[in-house]
Amino acid sequence: MHELSPEEQAVYRQLDPSRIPEHIAIIMDGNGRWAGKRALKRFLGHQQGAESVQYVVETASRINLPFLTLYAFSLENNLRRPKAEVSFLMKLLKSYLIGNVKRMNDNNVRMNYIGRTYDLPQEVQETMQWAMESTAKNTGTTLTLALNYGARTEIVDAVRRILTDLTTEAHTRGCSVEDLLGAGSLDSLDEPTISKALYTASMPDPDLMIRTSGEQRISNFLLWQIAYAEIFITDRLWPDFRGIHLLEAIADYQRRDRRFGGLSDNSDEKIDSLQPVSELETEIATELTPPRELTRR
Repeated sequence: MHELSPEEQAVYRQLDPSRIPEHIAIIMDGNGRWAGKRALKRFLGHQQGAESVQYVVETASRINLPFLTLYAFSLENNLRRPKAEVSFLMKLLKSYLIGNVKRMNDNNVRMNYIGRTYDLPQEVQETMQWAMESTAKNTGTTLTLALNYGARTEIVDAVRRILTDLTTEAHTRGCSVEDLLGAGSLDSLDEPTISKALYTASMPDPDLMIRTSGEQRISNFLLWQIAYAEIFITDRLWPDFRGIHLLEAIADYQRRDRRFGGLSDNSDEKIDSLQPVSELETEIATELTPPRELTRR
């Protein structure tokens, strides 16, 4: 990893390359607070935040991180932020894409998007499409920007897609949706079916989710996909976040013991030494036996 800075190399040498997460998702928070602490206007915080994206994406590509998803613009941002700020963010997005496609190609980064992007301004959509097509042949890190995105909306859209597919299939077969459900389609509706209908169908679930600015909430981001993700929260504001901090988060991730509801290889509870079920049932029954009433003397 000769392209990493000396500081980054020092952290990277502590990592196990075989255990680099396959997918990291980041809630980029703190642009406004970063500007406020410096008595600057909010838009300058957003500009500095866009620079942080460049640094983090380059580091991700240099360590061969397969997938990086950034929460860039939420559905709530679009609905609740002042129009002037939303307009600036759209211009900043367009400017970022135009100014960084060459750098993405140089770093073998492929662009992708999730969210209700069809509601974004037309000129922004056109630039997004151009950036995605210009980087489509790259085989390194897939950078996904979540734009006009909300996780609950994503799940709603997934259900709508499933129902639409059912309706189309019923029409093709010449039967009703009710008949189709009665014929077993309802039983076939499982977790993989829903996952395939989500915006993220083409990528694995995140292994690690990072949130900057110290806030301890998910903010309607990838609610379905982060069921088993490790969560790393840093007080650092996003405009101050750099590639080395991404590596530090990965180092923290590698120190954790991911169990997915089971026992780890390092657990002191070995399956072959666990108490037999029959003995455990007897023990529980004994513990649950009510005590005898004490008699007064």
